[in-house]
Amino acid sequence: MSQFELTLTPTTHDLGQFQVRRVLPSKQRSMVGPFIFIDQFGPAQLDLGAGMDVRPHPHINLATVTWLFEGAIDHRDSLGSFSTIRPGQVNLMTAGKGIVHSERSPQEEREAGPKLYGMQTWLALPDGKEETDPAFEAVSDLPVIEDGRAKAIVIMGELWGERAPVTTYADTIYAEIVLGAGGAIPLEDDADERAVMLVGGEANVDGHALKLYELAVLQPSRDMTLESKSGARVVLLGGEAFQTERHAWWNFVSSSRERIQQAKEDWRNGRFPEVPQDNDERIPLPDGAPKTVTYP
Repeated sequence: MSQFELTLTPTTHDLGQFQVRRVLPSKQRSMVGPFIFIDQFGPAQLDLGAGMDVRPHPHINLATVTWLFEGAIDHRDSLGSFSTIRPGQVNLMTAGKGIVHSERSPQEEREAGPKLYGMQTWLALPDGKEETDPAFEAVSDLPVIEDGRAKAIVIMGELWGERAPVTTYADTIYAEIVLGAGGAIPLEDDADERAVMLVGGEANVDGHALKLYELAVLQPSRDMTLESKSGARVVLLGGEAFQTERHAWWNFVSSSRERIQQAKEDWRNGRFPEVPQDNDERIPLPDGAPKTVTYP
């Protein structure tokens, strides 16, 4: 019997100088634990002078998590937060009742030719916490577990006996795992729902091979082992299963369709706050069928 409950193949968006692979949401599965949106981008080397420019756009009732393997991104939001995201630092932005943010390549990266390689994920906020106050945190003091040919960074939640000092609203696990040749690490049954994504190299779970950039949802209630013969980079994520449905439209997630409709009207009519030092442009509300925020 396979250790995988389901494998999801991402939709790949070729943006010229780099690719974005979107694996959640999908028709087959809407969430894994609190994770409701998963983008993987790169690895890519952009031209000199080029960069990523995601103009100001809104979110409600979710938290965004940005994690980089290579490169740097400048984050600004309507709370006045500014952070340059780099590998080893997790950026958690809680939208709650509403926030606006932008993400752009720093100037020094543009001058050198930016590298882009990382993950952008969204966490749905649980019942009773969807309308929490917006917040932002950037945390780099994260637990690192090393054992010979295996290294893991705990990005969120508790794994392998270590807990990340990052806010969680629902039970959440999130980690980056780097395996050397012959490396292995246990995947314990420590969450309602778990999934792994191979983002570099080759790896298997109890002998079942992972395919590059696919999301393998693991069978519940089983301890497993992740291993690699030649080396790999893998993301592990999941957490508690939500008991109530979440709806998603463009950059909005909520348990209430009416709340999403209100957010659409608020963005259309300029009722969201602006991003200080980045308020000359914004992404307009889509006409017709919505798409989640894209990477120019």
